[in-house]
Amino acid sequence: MIPFSVLDLSIITRGSGPREAFRHSIEFAKRAESLGFHRYWLAEHHAMPGIASAATAVLIGQVAGATTRIRVGSGGIMLPNHSPLVIAEQFGTLETLFPGRIDLGLGRAPGADQRTARALRRDPAAPDRFPEDVVELLHYFEPSSDEDTHLIRAVPGAGLHVPVWILGSSLFSAVLAAHLGLPYAFASHFAPAQMEEAITLYRARFEPSERCAKPHVMLTVNIIAADEEAEGKRLATSLYQYFVALRRGRPIAFPPPVNSGPAPWSAEEQHMLGQTLACTFSGSRESVSAQVQAFADRHKPDELMIAVPIYDHDSRCRSLELAAKIRVEISGRQID
Repeated sequence: MIPFSVLDLSIITRGSGPREAFRHSIEFAKRAESLGFHRYWLAEHHAMPGIASAATAVLIGQVAGATTRIRVGSGGIMLPNHSPLVIAEQFGTLETLFPGRIDLGLGRAPGADQRTARALRRDPAAPDRFPEDVVELLHYFEPSSDEDTHLIRAVPGAGLHVPVWILGSSLFSAVLAAHLGLPYAFASHFAPAQMEEAITLYRARFEPSERCAKPHVMLTVNIIAADEEAEGKRLATSLYQYFVALRRGRPIAFPPPVNSGPAPWSAEEQHMLGQTLACTFSGSRESVSAQVQAFADRHKPDELMIAVPIYDHDSRCRSLELAAKIRVEISGRQID
């Protein structure tokens, strides 16, 4: 059975706040665990009115503490915002508290606009050092001894097995993940343009390592499923509104769906949505299952990570239940 995992941005919906977002994330993680999902990842974003997961490592600890089996991690930590040593210590702490359950996904985007990036004290040259910073971070997880007095040690961190992933939406990230012999997660749920080329390049250039013996590709998609086709399509309009607002430079709290009438975006914006959200599968369980099956047949991911961007929490939980059934359905079919 192909593993399904969950990506959560701890959505802040219109009319609510971070407290409700955190409560819903913890409830959602518990539901994901009970339904047999493999991982539960949270993403680092800053100064976004619709996303509460800015202090990602803190929230990972809360989710891991509220669950018992599911792997919990970052999708991802934006490493240029941080010292590699600090991230090694944070995730060494998490792995010590929750052994065998913590993942560390790394990206190089700011997770913020340029003004916020400056407020984070982000060095403008930091993205260029991303490969070196990843290597430095990996070093901090290597075993060390008291005799290694000349080495900087991550305490906790040294000697712990924390799986490290490279996240990305470009050929750069694919080449880096392949060169370092690390598993690779592609952000196809919002940036699918280079997905096929990137995963082909990653698989062709992969160099086996102690951390990962063979290429491992995880692709992320949006699943917005409901009991009726029309309801799934309606729920998806919240995500469309959210992305249109981002492109207009006016980020918003996650909005309720559009119930009727003309779409509140232009034809040009509709075209943008078609490209940016091409890996968004909405509708009934049956139609979403067919879309996911076709996607898996074509790209042959080793793992699927699903985002469930829905305004209403109960509808979001229902979509997760339907996604779990879809996982069973597509795993029972032959993938060519």
